[in-house]
Amino acid sequence: MNNKIKIVLVIITFAGGWILGSNNNIAPVITSSMGGASYAGGYQANQQQAEGAVALRTEQGQIHVVNDGDSIQAAVETAQPGDTIQVMPGTYSETVYIDKDDIHLLGVIQGGARATMDGLGKLNDAILYSGNNIVIENFRITKYKGNGIMGQAGNNFEIRNNVIVDTGIYGIFPQLGTNGLVEHNVVSGIEDAAIYIGMSDNIHVAYNEVFDSVAGIEIENSRHAVVEHNNAHNNTGGILAFVTPGLPIKTTYDVIIRNNFVLDNNTPNFGAPGSIVSGIPAGTGILVMAADDVIIEGNIISGNKTAGIIVNDHSFATTITMDVESDPNSDRTMILDNVMLNNGYDTIAEVKAVALTELHTGLVDIVHVGSSEGSCIINRHRYRTVGISDYADCDFTNTDNIDNYLLAGGAERRVIHPSERGEIAYLGVCTGCHSYTGRLIGPSVEVIQAMYAGNPEGLVAYINAPVKVRDNFPPMPAQNYLDAETQMAVAEYMLALEK
Repeated sequence: MNNKIKIVLVIITFAGGWILGSNNNIAPVITSSMGGASYAGGYQANQQQAEGAVALRTEQGQIHVVNDGDSIQAAVETAQPGDTIQVMPGTYSETVYIDKDDIHLLGVIQGGARATMDGLGKLNDAILYSGNNIVIENFRITKYKGNGIMGQAGNNFEIRNNVIVDTGIYGIFPQLGTNGLVEHNVVSGIEDAAIYIGMSDNIHVAYNEVFDSVAGIEIENSRHAVVEHNNAHNNTGGILAFVTPGLPIKTTYDVIIRNNFVLDNNTPNFGAPGSIVSGIPAGTGILVMAADDVIIEGNIISGNKTAGIIVNDHSFATTITMDVESDPNSDRTMILDNVMLNNGYDTIAEVKAVALTELHTGLVDIVHVGSSEGSCIINRHRYRTVGISDYADCDFTNTDNIDNYLLAGGAERRVIHPSERGEIAYLGVCTGCHSYTGRLIGPSVEVIQAMYAGNPEGLVAYINAPVKVRDNFPPMPAQNYLDAETQMAVAEYMLALEK
């Protein structure tokens, strides 16, 4: 090769490298999250911050002591608003229903021993409450078929320092409540969600450990929630924020997911067939589905084989029945600095297909599927991403201005008028398993209406003593703790409900 040809080849090589480099290797703009602009949105971010969910009691009530061999429910029935029920270490096989305000249910820990509620694999629910200003703490709950702790339309609740193991569908399940705190709990072995926040507002979920469940922490059809300092590991999906169609509350928005450990959530999905969570692919770190204004900040997300963060619309979930009143898209997702390691190493075919449209192969930290408006990210160069080319650069770097979304002084107590009895019971009790159209844990309201049209008495009889009639649905827990008037009211409400 003569010298002229060599010179030409060198020039061409240099020029080609310069062109490719100028187009594809632009040095990233690195944004510091320290001392930058803080998020200015959210629910009354500048309000006086609350230290807890329950307003301070103005009167000190009586203390009722329950010893091993006694009945917790008997103490609840004796107690008056403002009272504390202290449950001593021992084993209690019963269902406790609190339908009064201002009750503090306290498990006493002595020498490491706790008050243990054991459902023996037969009982449906451990603790249910419908009162306002309820505190439940320090219990060990195991082997119930339904729920560990379920809230049914009570405001100002605190659920803390409980250990819930191998207990049915939901571990901790506050439903239709405003101003609630769920903290320092350990929950595992749950076939739906270890911690499930349903149709609630102003919620703080912090310092919990959730593992070996289908969903670790689930924010569903809820608003103004902070999820922080939790350890979600070895679930099918770690932390979820989404909208379930067919429920009366149609939105999930204003959710901050920050400073959590989201690790190795690769447990095979063992959710009830056909339920929404049964469609979560194993290996999902954080899932945002049809939720708006979700901030993901400062989390350590590692070892989730499908993806570290999945943002998608309802079309991605094949088990969901569409609801024309629910916006199916996830808008204004905001991803700030997170540590992401070894995610998406064995992802699903759907993610691979989306990735290939961008000629992306290999690990996947963040994937967005579907339409979105107003989403943003900082320091995108740190992550392996798919589908976020239309994400802008966020104009803020942290959420330091927001301590929590709890209401200083507490929310107004929920007062149920007799005319609302059926609606509130449906919202607070039934909608966790029965949406209007689509399938959740149980059949839809439309199916129930077809079965019991004009026969509320028959529906009441069934909810008091349900029997398993479908192989592809789990057995329904009996609702015989509800008084007869409430049972009839909710049956009549459901049978008359229109979309």
